[in-house]
Amino acid sequence: MIAERNVPLQSCNSFGIVARAQTLVRVRQPADVQAVLDDPELGPAPKFVLGGGSNIVLTGDVRPVVLKVELTGRRLVADTPKAWIVEAGAGENWHDFVAWTLEQGWPGLENLAMIPGMVGASPVQNIGAYGVEVQDRFESLDAVDLTTGQAFTLDAAQCAFGYRDSIFKHASSGPNGLGLAGKALILRVRFALPKPWKAVLGYLDLERKRTETGIEAPSARQIFDWVCAIRRAKLPDPAVIGNAGSFFKNPTVTPEQCADIIARDPKVVHYPMPDGSIKLAAGWLIDACGWKGKSVGQAGVYEKQALVLVNRGGATGGQVMTLARAIQTSVYERFGIRLEPEPVVV
Repeated sequence: MIAERNVPLQSCNSFGIVARAQTLVRVRQPADVQAVLDDPELGPAPKFVLGGGSNIVLTGDVRPVVLKVELTGRRLVADTPKAWIVEAGAGENWHDFVAWTLEQGWPGLENLAMIPGMVGASPVQNIGAYGVEVQDRFESLDAVDLTTGQAFTLDAAQCAFGYRDSIFKHASSGPNGLGLAGKALILRVRFALPKPWKAVLGYLDLERKRTETGIEAPSARQIFDWVCAIRRAKLPDPAVIGNAGSFFKNPTVTPEQCADIIARDPKVVHYPMPDGSIKLAAGWLIDACGWKGKSVGQAGVYEKQALVLVNRGGATGGQVMTLARAIQTSVYERFGIRLEPEPVVV
């Protein structure tokens, strides 16, 4: 274990915000975590787990000890009649992992192509796109308790998945103390890719691709290519324009609330959910409030997709959050809906 001091974090967050870590330790094997916990100086200090930095907004230098997750490795754990069980280290790039599974002939993650970040963050956020969420393909994960150093395993039920939510996003409270926010570091994640494979279509953008290409029964690889093309057309490359992908969660409302909004704004983009609720497109709501292309300082709303906030060059975390709060106010005043940010604010 090597503790680095005063480490620049601009290249470690996809927004490209300038900040520094007072202390940073690169976790390349599970023993590195135990070494930190055993250290008389670092052990008692607060910890901050950093993966790909694609879902955070840094509002200043990071005082807690930064544990930079760089655990790698990919393997097929089991090939059963019902599924391929595939495992990846928490520090593996998510998109690269998705592409690798397809190359091996194990489909099932293609709808989640090009989501930025690392494998370890995927269950924390319960990432999802185009009709598939991680919880739909999740098998289990291994993690380590950042207080005791004890390793543990969680299955899907124990992760308490919700829409862009999991047990890792909640602080422990009450007699059960179930929340794991800030208390654990994920080491590796396993996914169950179901057999037989079935294409997940139905989203408007994918249906358009099917119509454009004339391919009625696309393969997993074709869906992967379609998703990549759609995301490239809509979303900026963080290497070119700093961003954290979708900044707000798509809100859900009751059918009655949706009907009220449709009566006032018939073009509102909405999707019925299995539980009877209605999901609204947050990007459409933001665009309807006139925010697309607008800026606060050097933080702006992307011209091609209002759901994405961008760093136009030198934006601070404070500017990003000022812009985000202004958007939330506009949407609430017009639609009566409170948008919830996806990124973690540090």
